[in-house]
Amino acid sequence: MSAERSDRATPPIVSAAEWEQARAALLVAEKRTTRAEDAVAAQRRRLPMVRFRTDYALAGPGGRLDLLDLFSGRSQLVLYQFMDAGPDHLCPGCTWFTHGVPAHALERLAETDVSWVTVSDMPLAQMSQAWESMGWTIPYASSEGTTFSTDLGAGGGFLLNVFLREGAEVYRTYTTTQRGVDRLVFTNSIADLLPYGRQQSWEDSPEDWPQHPTYG
Repeated sequence: MSAERSDRATPPIVSAAEWEQARAALLVAEKRTTRAEDAVAAQRRRLPMVRFRTDYALAGPGGRLDLLDLFSGRSQLVLYQFMDAGPDHLCPGCTWFTHGVPAHALERLAETDVSWVTVSDMPLAQMSQAWESMGWTIPYASSEGTTFSTDLGAGGGFLLNVFLREGAEVYRTYTTTQRGVDRLVFTNSIADLLPYGRQQSWEDSPEDWPQHPTYG
């Protein structure tokens, strides 16, 4: 006995042969995108780097830190600048992104000589409270009162940065923000495979597909 269909909008029902044909057409586009992404990654690996100052007076749970300290002795650093949305507020996009960074992934990165840390212009006490309430285990530091966020180019926003350390010298090799950060979230990547997608209002979806504001 077949299950009754709901009244909600769904993809059209076709024969197995028609589905295979449609899937094959999509696969052509997916492979083209994969090759394009591989080419961009190759170009990214060939980016030059720029020396970055290290003497910022950042505040961590254990005391004062500078940029070199955030490497924890490793040679590469991924640093996420978390937007400061003011007292008693957390940027919803940064919160969503940080929720998607699993502790075991950071352990695997550490095994490949990569550290990860989150920095924000939020006061250290506010960050500590947020980390405790959210259950986050990601290393963090406050850049409150410094020019760190401005020097990164994040200003009052958010930015993912990649740094390389050569002895006592630190170089910035890459930055990304907006959709560049969005694509790194695991749940977003999986949602993009689903028939209803992320169900967000900016998506190009068929008529009557369920959608809501991104942070609604």
